[in-house]
Formats: sequence, structure tokens, C-alpha cells
Amino acid sequence: MPNWNVNAFLLITISPEIARCKSMEFWQGVQRVGFGTKRLAGATGGPDARTKAVALIRRAVELGVNHLDTAAFYPTISPSDNARAMECLRWANETVREALTPGTKEVVIATKVGALDRPLVRPDELPGLVEQELRDLGRDTIDLVYFRQQGLESVAEHFGVLAQLQEKGLIRGLGLSNIRLHHLAQAQEVAPVVAVQNRYGVGFGRVNDELVRLCGEQGIAYVPYFALAGADREIGGVAASDVVQQLADAHEATPAQIRLAWTLSRGEHMLAIPGTSSVQHLSENLAAEFIHLSPTDIAALDAVPSD
Repeated sequence: MPNWNVNAFLLITISPEIARCKSMEFWQGVQRVGFGTKRLAGATGGPDARTKAVALIRRAVELGVNHLDTAAFYPTISPSDNARAMECLRWANETVREALTPGTKEVVIATKVGALDRPLVRPDELPGLVEQELRDLGRDTIDLVYFRQQGLESVAEHFGVLAQLQEKGLIRGLGLSNIRLHHLAQAQEVAPVVAVQNRYGVGFGRVNDELVRLCGEQGIAYVPYFALAGADREIGGVAASDVVQQLADAHEATPAQIRLAWTLSRGEHMLAIPGTSSVQHLSENLAAEFIHLSPTDIAALDAVPSD
């Protein structure tokens, strides 16, 4: 492995206009509803989980999905079972590789590094994680790599290592995950950020509203996780809400569709990556893009209390 000098990265002065253009260029042609691989195997996996998951990814691509979100720490079973989950790491990435055979139409693959068997790795460990992602995904370049931070005051050193890998052609675009507002400015001083992935959804409260607004101003995609799930988010499912159910009934839609439609209503820079192990739910989720919520609907969803 190369000797990575994590303190040697260059700070690059990037105008907001250039950064915005780079982000918008990156996402040009990408559908607003993508697919997250965290729920690929359902809650328990099983002997035929890989076969079903490969078929599901291929069906998603057939239906027009061209944005897959994955990570090496997405196992075959719910991460709520930590002991077993640690034995099943890298499963989602390997399933994506099997599903996207040569000849599959172009798909943006996004992954995350920073955590694996512990919440945060050292900066000098990031190149090895990216190289492992490349092997697992069967790629020479990864379209988008998020740095998933945990407990850092500054992300500059870790993000600088990923910027080096981008310069070497191993990464096309850089993103941030699980961040606070000041982390975005720190990263933007190092290299352009094309996407932010934080929690956001109906019933989560307005804690990330400012980050959503700032990303919109800078042309950065905001790709929320747990947009559907509530308090039991690691287990999956759709959070229950009387308001969401009433609007679902009114629109002849599912609660998941209403939640996704609300997500997309927050701005053109909002993308969705709902995950599922069900073909039916996949089709329903993709249809959420065509649900129009009125200002009254949106106001009612804004007011749903935090779970």
C-alpha cells in the first residue's frame, strides 16, 4: 500500500460558482429516486437472499433507476443484530457487483467509507477501505464516495485523503455523511462536495433544515437516509403517523410514497434512496416522484412531531 501522508494534501481555493457547476454536472441525468441497498436482504437474510437481491437490483435498473447507494458496512441482516452483522459485511457491495454485469446501462454507484468494525477509522486507513470498495464493486473508479464522520470537530484531514484518491482517478465525486453544518465548509476548502447524506424526513424535526438550504444554494445534492423509517430505523419499515396516513388515503398512495414525495418537495437538489427487499415496494417508491403535494399538505407534514 502507498505511504499516504495524510498531512500533505493541498488546500484548493474553489469559488462557489465552480463548486456548484461541478456538483450539477455530476448529477446531470440522474433520476431523483434511486435505490438504497441497506434493505436488500430484508431483516434476516436467508439462503436465497443473494439471488433475490440481484434480481431486485436488475429490476430497479430496468425501471429507470440509475443511482445506487451502498456501503461495505451494509450486511445481509439488520445491523440491529451487531454480532451477526459483523460477520456479513461487504455483502451489499458484492451483490451490486454481481447484479451490474457488463452491458448494464450506466449507473451512478455511491458508497461510504469511514466506519466498518468501529465508528471511525484513521485517515491513513481510508485508502485501504476505498481499494477494498473498488474490488468488491468490481470497478476501476467509484462514482461517489462519502466520508462518513463520527464525532470529529474537523473533517479536513480525512476528506483530504479522499481528495488525494480523487486526484489519482480512483474516485469521481466526493460527498459527506453524518455531518454538522461547519463540516461542509471545511470540506469545501479541500475539494468540491457533490452530495451530503444526513438523516432527514417527515417526523425527524427541523434539525437539518439549514444544511438542506445551504446545499440547495450551493447546488449540492442532499440525499437523506432514514427518510421512511422512524424510531426503529435500523430494523426498517415505515414510521407510523396519522397525518401521513390521512394524506396517503387522500392521494390514493402509500405512506412511504407520501414521505418520499415530501422529501423531493424540499428542493430540486433533493434525491431519495429508499431501500427495500420487495419488488412491489420498489415500484411504489419510484412512483412517488409523480405525487404532487399541495402547500397545505406540505405544511401538515412539516408539523408532524419528531419520532
